[in-house]
Amino acid sequence: MSSSSSLVGKLESSTEIEASADMFHHMLLHKPYHVSNASPNHVRACVLHHSDWGKVGSIICWTYFLKGELKTAKEVIESVDPKNNSITMRVLEGDILEEFKSVVVKCKATPSAKGNGCVVQWILEYEKLKEDVADPETTLEMLVEVCKEMGAHLTKP
Repeated sequence: MSSSSSLVGKLESSTEIEASADMFHHMLLHKPYHVSNASPNHVRACVLHHSDWGKVGSIICWTYFLKGELKTAKEVIESVDPKNNSITMRVLEGDILEEFKSVVVKCKATPSAKGNGCVVQWILEYEKLKEDVADPETTLEMLVEVCKEMGAHLTKP
């Protein structure tokens, strides 16, 4: 077993929300600056740094709370699949890169089998800088909470 393989990891989580897959994907991709309205306890702000909202290659900077601490992450949108309501983002700068060499966040929203709402799947692919770094489970948990709050926000009358 090579020593680098224990540094590479992948975490996944799925959660059902009230909003449709299209609504959720549209907000995350084209209006992420509204996520702070939906989830003010987790997301402080989202600012566009390069290109246009929702475009591959655009760079956005998130300011968020993790375990009570204010953090930042600058991400580039690597790919978008509007048909499957999926988006892939790579972290370029930010607090998480103090412990990780790379972090890729994938999000996909699939219409619920129950007829309304959708299932949102988050995947974090990462490489740790050192073996004693914990997996980014708290980051994944935060993304799931934000997603639930987005679902509730998007379906408010």
